[in-house]
Amino acid sequence: MFLSRRTGLAALALSLLAAAPAWADRLADMKARGSLVCATLNSSEPLGFQDLATRKTVGFDVDTCAAIAKHLGVSLDLRSVSVEARIPELALGRVDLIAAALGYTKERAQQIAFTAAHYQVPIKLIVRVDSGLNKLSDFKGRKISANKGSTPELYARRRTEAEVVTFQDPPAAFLALQQGKVDGLALAAPSAVRYVNETGGKFRFVDEPLAYEATALGVKKDEPALLAAVNKAMEDMEAAGEIDALWTKWYGPKSKYNLPREKKLTPISAFE
Repeated sequence: MFLSRRTGLAALALSLLAAAPAWADRLADMKARGSLVCATLNSSEPLGFQDLATRKTVGFDVDTCAAIAKHLGVSLDLRSVSVEARIPELALGRVDLIAAALGYTKERAQQIAFTAAHYQVPIKLIVRVDSGLNKLSDFKGRKISANKGSTPELYARRRTEAEVVTFQDPPAAFLALQQGKVDGLALAAPSAVRYVNETGGKFRFVDEPLAYEATALGVKKDEPALLAAVNKAMEDMEAAGEIDALWTKWYGPKSKYNLPREKKLTPISAFE
């Protein structure tokens, strides 16, 4: 007895799908094309933002992508991505690597693979100086703004009884606070510092942090060769002082942030 043409084609398709994971090797594809497609934000200073003079995207995450590409022996193909599109773009295979303020969570780890965490920072709430809001419990019944799809949004929902209002980027979320539409802004400290330092003493941090966030780079699931290669590049960068140098460039004493890099490269397994 023979298979019908339709049944035969279906069987062939299933066999190809079953074999596909064995063929997948994004590191080999990347080496063959000669470039690393790395996505960063483009409106989150100093991680990834547009330089007004050159119109190019610059920042700590951009330099991190460039350094990893160099260690891997390929050129950098930089792409811009929004906060909410980070994981979908990676999961769909449109980019090789995400370096975009990507905080580790167990929920995200079910969708993508994380490299080692290259820094850890507190997630803070910014409020008006005269707001009278001093601890997380004070936000019950209040409104907090946050980036849509970000870990500050996640922790604001988990740690407070506030209504969380989301926006497409930090400037829009901060504008809502300036205009009195929300009572606080949830943001990771490296990005939040400038809003406090550059507004003439009108805003301050709530002392109690929402959380401490381990930040890493993202790789598509089931790409062990690429994940291992990126982790090795980051280990070499740490040993050579390259990550410290990039942090000092964007966050050090001569920057407007003056934030120390308190935690060194840490295996992501420490947070699982």
